[in-house]
Amino acid sequence: MGHLYALDFDGVICDSCGETAISALKAAKLRWPSLFDGVDSTIEDWIVDQMITVRPVVETGYETLLLVRLLLETRVPSIRKSSVSKGLAVEDILENWFKLKPVIMEEWNENNREDLIDLFGKVRDEWLERDFTGWIGANRLYPGVADALRFASSKVYIVTTKQGRFADALLRELAGVTLPPERLYGLGTGPKVKVLKKLQEMPEHKGLTLHFVEDRFATLKNVIKEPELDNWNLYLVNWGFNTQKEREEAAANPRIQVLELSDFSSKLV
Repeated sequence: MGHLYALDFDGVICDSCGETAISALKAAKLRWPSLFDGVDSTIEDWIVDQMITVRPVVETGYETLLLVRLLLETRVPSIRKSSVSKGLAVEDILENWFKLKPVIMEEWNENNREDLIDLFGKVRDEWLERDFTGWIGANRLYPGVADALRFASSKVYIVTTKQGRFADALLRELAGVTLPPERLYGLGTGPKVKVLKKLQEMPEHKGLTLHFVEDRFATLKNVIKEPELDNWNLYLVNWGFNTQKEREEAAANPRIQVLELSDFSSKLV
């Protein structure tokens, strides 16, 4: 009867790590300007490099602003405002972000995530408007993905926590693909488990084999917790924003297949 693929965007289709880190730094400097007084380009470059390392913990883009500030506090003790940043290593962030995030948000009085989401989107919008080519160029598609999307014989949906307008722009410019709006579920369309339930309930999808491709192990575990989603084939990509430990855990889970990039591209076409 055919196949339906629900694809995450960042870490599955697009390596957006460089653009995300730079945008997060720009947004953090706007959010907390006094903290960046005297911070030179060497420290900023270090933060961007470390952001690439800690990227696997990010579920939604606004968290990158928090990570930038946390990394700054670990590097510049004089501006430290959180109780957890002293002696904190990148490995600690990778292991404990789920616990660290609510603590720093409370201590920094940053409990309105919508403000951070809006600021992050605004910074991206301004970069895109001012330097469209530069913004696009700070992203790249993983090898073979553009052709796989263009020539896909399966029904393809994008299910992402990225704001939809940015995913749409990157698909058009980097892959030459324009998805109908109803095929792109971006930030604000609800949790991914909710979107998957919606997709499987659509009459036009009856009889299709369902596949969900993700780079976050935690997201796949959330899907597994939902008995209604037992019919989905689940995949963790081995090229996205995850760790070796997460890939090993996923490989040991009977519900999850760890996917190679070459296999992904051949599946869609």
